[in-house]
Amino acid sequence: MLSRTQEYALRAAVFLGRSHEEGSRRTSELAKQTSIPRNYLSKILHQMAREGLIDSERGRTGGVRLASSPDRITLEEVIAPFRPATEPRRCVLGRLECSDEYPCGAHHRWKDVATRVDAFFQTTTIADVMAETPTRDGPDD
Repeated sequence: MLSRTQEYALRAAVFLGRSHEEGSRRTSELAKQTSIPRNYLSKILHQMAREGLIDSERGRTGGVRLASSPDRITLEEVIAPFRPATEPRRCVLGRLECSDEYPCGAHHRWKDVATRVDAFFQTTTIADVMAETPTRDGPDD
């Protein structure tokens, strides 16, 4: 459902949300704590900064931090910059044409699920996820 880049962006945003009150974090620390390859993370953070999601400070004492409070940034805002601009909703059965007028066998059921998924990303904030996510996620850390 999410691309790897979108997943990494969410991981980084949640980490930065947890440390929001503490100030900027270095990219190397963020990469280590989130298990995201540093070069990949740098590209993600650059895009997030261009979108105004994070503030970035260069230099020896620099780092990155969320540009707003974690309760003001939705998950949709975090993943949207990493979605292709022309990404149409694809048919779950792979049909080239699938719409309300020409539905596949799963169209109406999937449309309901996709609508709920979209609503989740649009209404859930980084703070919401932080509140329900343990500091350590378990064996994948």
